[in-house]
Amino acid sequence: MPVATVSPDFNNTELAFKAKSQARLLRTYWIYKLIDNPFLTKVGPPMLSAALRMGLPVQGLVRDTLFEVFCGGESLPETAATSRYLHAYGVKTILDYSVEGEKNEAGFDATCQEIEATLLHGGQMDEVAFSACKLTGLASFDLMEKMQRGEALSPDEQVSLDRVRARLDRLASTAAAQRTPLFIDAEESWIQDTIDMLAEEVMARYNTQFPCVYTTVQLYRHDRLAYLENLIRRSREQGYILGVKLVRGAYLERENDRAAQLGYPTPMQPDKDSTDRDYDAALRLCVEHIDHVAICAGTHNEASSLYLTQLMADRGLPPDHPHVWFAQLLGMSDHISFNLAHHGYQAAKYLPYGPVKAVMPYLIRRANENTSIAGQSSREMELLSRELRRRQRTR
Repeated sequence: MPVATVSPDFNNTELAFKAKSQARLLRTYWIYKLIDNPFLTKVGPPMLSAALRMGLPVQGLVRDTLFEVFCGGESLPETAATSRYLHAYGVKTILDYSVEGEKNEAGFDATCQEIEATLLHGGQMDEVAFSACKLTGLASFDLMEKMQRGEALSPDEQVSLDRVRARLDRLASTAAAQRTPLFIDAEESWIQDTIDMLAEEVMARYNTQFPCVYTTVQLYRHDRLAYLENLIRRSREQGYILGVKLVRGAYLERENDRAAQLGYPTPMQPDKDSTDRDYDAALRLCVEHIDHVAICAGTHNEASSLYLTQLMADRGLPPDHPHVWFAQLLGMSDHISFNLAHHGYQAAKYLPYGPVKAVMPYLIRRANENTSIAGQSSREMELLSRELRRRQRTR
């Protein structure tokens, strides 16, 4: 029998922004207004990056604008306050040490140690649901790209690969012990096969009783739905619970530019409708296998979020089913996260943190994403403006 559910109303701005003070609401509105300016979004981030590289005193500006909206602090202890205020409204935290693209073994080891600290921290805090990592923080990009090309590794490179596997095993082991699952994020297509292989290795080793590791599938690639189907089959055959985070994707322009420059067919979908179709098909596929698959719908798409709630209702799954999570990025789509949590669904916010200079690649992607996704920043401003007017009327 289907369970009785009340569909979240994503236009309910009172619930969406209940956690924001008037001052923070206004500040967020004006930052989004800046992001909505295509010229500023195009020239601003490169200029800020250059200024940071030259040591110019702009970190305060970044900290008070993009960093304040999209990041939870510069250190792990600083994230606790944000985690607590989110949890007060039923929204959990995904801790994300947003440093990527390290260049040497010492940097990879330091990043691994910090991610392990997020898992240990999460194991002690009800507010934290997951931790996240990018393999470019734990492994050489060049090494992963060489592996994907199928080239033989030198003895030194083989040693480096062994160290990558050891780091990932250490994190998965800690995730299992703390019962704080680890998300392995997706990255560029020319290293993604390597990431998939390493993620599947640790899932097969540690997901036998509990989905403590989640891989990530980007549905803006035309081949990912078929990959997901095969992944579900392989995980059943190998006897482990599949953890999978479903996203649309965040590297669209880089993927298309590289394909054009090197003369190969782009792995991207032909249009947004195709991405939306495959994303919803992936949701449906996972819910059909929910006894064996744990999913996190990482999306800012209202229609897909509502579709997943309907799939759950049709299958008789309660809103707080342990194998179903919804996730959005801090600073984006509060109307989805807080309304879902209000209705009992398991909702979480990605909470990136790290030194301002180190998280600039993440912040640049956020600014670009809000500009490139049709209507994203405009929708955010519309909802923020509506809540400001509602508060004005109810004073």
